[in-house]
Amino acid sequence: MSTLRLAKPVPRAAVRANDSPAGPAAPRLIRFNKPYGVLSQFTPEGRWRGLKDFIDLPGVYVAGRLDADSEGLLLLTSDGRLQARIADPRFKMEKTYWVQVEDEPDEAALAALRSGVQLNDGLTLPARAERMDPPPALWERDPPIRVRLSRPTAWIALTIREGRNRQVRRMTAAVGHPTLRLVRASIGPYSLDGLAPGQWTEQSTSL
Repeated sequence: MSTLRLAKPVPRAAVRANDSPAGPAAPRLIRFNKPYGVLSQFTPEGRWRGLKDFIDLPGVYVAGRLDADSEGLLLLTSDGRLQARIADPRFKMEKTYWVQVEDEPDEAALAALRSGVQLNDGLTLPARAERMDPPPALWERDPPIRVRLSRPTAWIALTIREGRNRQVRRMTAAVGHPTLRLVRASIGPYSLDGLAPGQWTEQSTSL
């Protein structure tokens, strides 16, 4: 899961990784590698950019959200049923995140993530959690994370089937390892494979 084929980073404008538009009657599905500092909406707000800086397609809507301070896979579609299937927690679609955390989690911390963590809105569902050693081969974040030189960091792969607000960050904090960087690597059968930050591609649906 830690192997990812990436193109060179894209600094700004809308870029297609694969320009093969679907027919007029077919639902559209877009995979987008959302950079840090971009909202999961087309309109910018305050210091955060919007998707319109990268995607110029009419009639597509975000399927599930990704916080502005998180990076990685964001799906957009023109099909309302597909949008609900991806975004609605009732369907429990797996989402895998690559998480850089402070300090090095031991087996007890990973076991807690796997069995469920008590948050202020209830116990999380069982998850998959494992150390990523070596770390994933990713692009440099802009801006870089803030680290304390006296504290080590580590990467974990965390797969969940829920969609609570800032859930991954709260889960790692609950087991004593605050999140420093968060990258969503996959949603169901779709992954970041082949996408540099700021790049998108259109493909046929497989759900």
